[in-house]
Amino acid sequence: MSDALEKMFTSLFDNQVPGNWSRCAYPSLKPLGAWVKDLVERCQFIKNWVDNGTPAVFWISGFFFPQAFITGTLQNFARKVQVSIHTIGFDFAVLPGPLDEWQRIQKAPEDGCYIRGLFLEAAIWDVDKQQASECLKSISEDFCDE
Repeated sequence: MSDALEKMFTSLFDNQVPGNWSRCAYPSLKPLGAWVKDLVERCQFIKNWVDNGTPAVFWISGFFFPQAFITGTLQNFARKVQVSIHTIGFDFAVLPGPLDEWQRIQKAPEDGCYIRGLFLEAAIWDVDKQQASECLKSISEDFCDE
């Protein structure tokens, strides 16, 4: 067994993404099982897009480089209204209602896009106030209770 094959075997045995796979894939800290599940979901999202046309809601965290998608959305709008892309920006709004609201959306907005899968770090979305808020409990408090 070659050195590269042995490293791959060890990674698979330890439920880690092999290095020669991760060098060619999207960045992720997930263990192998979750990484493969995520990869399948990403492929299904893209396949559905190809087979059924542009989706009404885009899975933003499923893109390898979401910044390019956002730039492309800005470019589409800039071309539509014939202005320089440097003169426009995004305005974000969170849809009110349950977390699965995106599943009921059947039609894309006239301008811009709907996205799902956006994550907040060190904050939560307060559904009642419709705003980002501080986390209810810090991670350090979880460890201190033990």
